[in-house]
Amino acid sequence: MKLVSWNVNGVRAGVKKGFIEKVYDMDADVICLQETKAQNDQVAEALDALKGYHVFSNSAVKKGYSGTAILTKEEPIDVMYDLGKPIHDKEGRLIFIEYKSYFIGTTYVPNSKGDLSRLEERVDWDAALLSYIKKLEEKKPVIICGDFNVCHRDIDLARPAANYNKSAGYTQKEIDGMDNYTSNGFLDTFRVLHPDEVKYSWWSMRGGARAKNVGWRLDYFLASEALMPKVKQADIWTQMEGSDHCPVILELED
Repeated sequence: MKLVSWNVNGVRAGVKKGFIEKVYDMDADVICLQETKAQNDQVAEALDALKGYHVFSNSAVKKGYSGTAILTKEEPIDVMYDLGKPIHDKEGRLIFIEYKSYFIGTTYVPNSKGDLSRLEERVDWDAALLSYIKKLEEKKPVIICGDFNVCHRDIDLARPAANYNKSAGYTQKEIDGMDNYTSNGFLDTFRVLHPDEVKYSWWSMRGGARAKNVGWRLDYFLASEALMPKVKQADIWTQMEGSDHCPVILELED
């Protein structure tokens, strides 16, 4: 089972840059998208030419903003949207699908903003999402992927000292949120398999950051500890272009 997560920074723009061809090249069983920036009908229209996948999307009330989608070859048992909390359920930030052996979810965690004005809202999101996935895990193991908008450790960004407690994505409150996921048994699969590897998944579009590899690792696959023996590979496809983020992948034994 090959899973891919990718913040596409606009699915309609992505299609114009060859996204559908890239889907076929990746040949993943499940592809989770964040920041689709489209209403559900627009996602369906943009991906109309894509064959072999069921498409589920969750759009924001605000048009052209946020949004998530899951493309899956196998029809799931069930599809679930949002956290069930009105304060968090207007921006299309969560989808879960259920299979026989586990749940797979994708999230686009709120960005705290440059002035950190959404930091407390984001902290509440982390707590609500953790509670949600812990309840799911009572039924079966959970995989959740997406753009978590946080670097967990110094190794996860090129310039940690310059950004710590100053920039969205590397404040202590955000780090604590990721700590809470991992300490509750939702493990960072890439870091478990690659404890010392420096790889990033997002680069600013300013100042030639990607060419200089001045990046941040904001995109994750977290998995229930019970699934770790099945994990064959966790990686970051830094060579894949088409967005300011690159895809991250997880492969499991069938």
